Amino acid sequence: MSTTLDKVVLLIIDMQRDFLETGGFGEALGNDVDLLSSAIPNCEKLLSAARANQILVVHTREGHLPDLSDLPETKRLKSPPGLQIGDPGPMGRILIRDEPGHALIDQLAPKADERVIDKPGKGAFYNTALQEILRSHSITTIIFSGVTTEVCVSSTVREAADRGFECIVVEDACASYLPALHEAALQMITAQGGIFGQVISTHSIVSALKRR
Repeated sequence: MSTTLDKVVLLIIDMQRDFLETGGFGEALGNDVDLLSSAIPNCEKLLSAARANQILVVHTREGHLPDLSDLPETKRLKSPPGLQIGDPGPMGRILIRDEPGHALIDQLAPKADERVIDKPGKGAFYNTALQEILRSHSITTIIFSGVTTEVCVSSTVREAADRGFECIVVEDACASYLPALHEAALQMITAQGGIFGQVISTHSIVSALKRR
């Protein structure tokens, strides 16, 4: 990374119980949650390195207000009846803020001084204070991790690129229920000389931070 660390943020996207844990919403939809869990150790390494280097850390959670006033009907209908957003699920109401399944996993629990952004959409800039937070810290570079690569991570990368941020996606600290889409999303980010950003490994990021 060529920029100074006070201009860098580690963004950890949607590492929530309902997506990653056995018995959660993701598994109820027929997904193999072990495919997402593979990203947890590398997210932990990034988080530890960011904290050691006093890099700004922001966590995101996808979810909606209890009255569903911020939920488009088109999004609600994407899941089958009985497993739609707001329905009773294995870990409380599905993707509703403050329900057990909405919480971040214990391994990546935020510290008191780390920001948590609750977002109603796929992209973390939509209808949130993320841009204002980053601008207030003079952030120029975003390190991306989390799930899923082709949905919320990719959506946020595109939003960030349009806002002029340098985007670094940590390939093995992101994951998908569909590995082929993980790979395709990474290829789209780096297409045409890095049209949306660059892709790098956890080892490379952590090693670069240790050399600082």
